[in-house]
Amino acid sequence: MASDNILHSGVPSRTALKVATQRAVHQLLDHPLIFDDPLALRILGRQEAEELREDPHRYNNPMQRGMRAHVIARSRLTEDEFTRAAAAGVRQYVVLGAGLDTFAYRNPHEALGLHLYEIDHPATQQWKRERLEEAGIGVPEGVTLLPVDFESETIAGRLAEAGFRTDLPACFSWLGVTMYLNEEAIMAPLRFVASLPRGTSITFDYQKVPTTPIEQVINQMMRDMVAGVGEPMVSAFEPDALRDKIAALGFGEIELWDGPLINARYFRRRNDGWHTFSNFLCARV
Repeated sequence: MASDNILHSGVPSRTALKVATQRAVHQLLDHPLIFDDPLALRILGRQEAEELREDPHRYNNPMQRGMRAHVIARSRLTEDEFTRAAAAGVRQYVVLGAGLDTFAYRNPHEALGLHLYEIDHPATQQWKRERLEEAGIGVPEGVTLLPVDFESETIAGRLAEAGFRTDLPACFSWLGVTMYLNEEAIMAPLRFVASLPRGTSITFDYQKVPTTPIEQVINQMMRDMVAGVGEPMVSAFEPDALRDKIAALGFGEIELWDGPLINARYFRRRNDGWHTFSNFLCARV
């Protein structure tokens, strides 16, 4: 990663706040809801939530709507995958790069006796703990928060210390992280996930190598935006090549989700014209 990445200086992720803000705006502006998150505003903090309620429309220009479509689609896709996994008997859920994700605090599957692990950069996770405390949101029993630097520590080691069961399947969510890591830092966690028992899965988003003029424009806009807050993107993949890399790790089932598939699944027949050019991958052992 680039040496000017703010996460190297112990500063919480600014993109995590941008993502959380878009989830909150979705609750206020968009109908019908694609992703219902009753904690989305509270997790922002009292002042931020009040300001957002006063004028959510400042986040409703075309670029902001496009970003929100990406954020909401990936959140819904990963939680849909966990719902499927839980119905199949999976009882461990790991959120990598959790940011201000609220699933653990509104868990609709609580009665199943799940164990949830949130893993994030130490500074970002400490900031989240402060947000939770300010909002009066307690950390439920069965939820473990683990600070991890993805480029210098292994998630396998940290999870083992926290009692994670490697003899049981697990569902992993990994959103808004891979594009900021070098390829080896991406593949190392994926190797670990691939080593787990049958029924294990991981869903993540990634930056696609742009091939069309519109993709190139959107890609450059996103790169400029995140680089401007000190979190430069360093990785991008061609989808078929990425699928081959993932298959070589030992995953038996791999689904590639591109913009048209996501748009057909979640944004069909909406009056607000939502669409996304995002790319996701779901791999199952």
